[in-house]
Amino acid sequence: MNQNEWMNDPLVADIDQAKLQFLQMLVFESQNLKKEQMLPFLMSIAQKGKHQNISFNDNEIEAIVAALRKYSTPEETEKINKIMSMKKKR
Repeated sequence: MNQNEWMNDPLVADIDQAKLQFLQMLVFESQNLKKEQMLPFLMSIAQKGKHQNISFNDNEIEAIVAALRKYSTPEETEKINKIMSMKKKR
């Protein structure tokens, strides 16, 4: 996936750029983490999001996921689908 291409997709045009930059940072910083490093990383990101008052409503999440899928490899899409199925189970 081109690192920033999804951020320019019309699907996410109505989402605040600060939110999109926050997500891009999350993706970029998590790329090389090992499985056991992910939970502490995600907890840290959640804290940063709270401090910056960044949150996403369901419509924003759906738009972001749709845009990401458009620009993802089959492997990346599979990861996205797994994450989204875990979210639905909650």
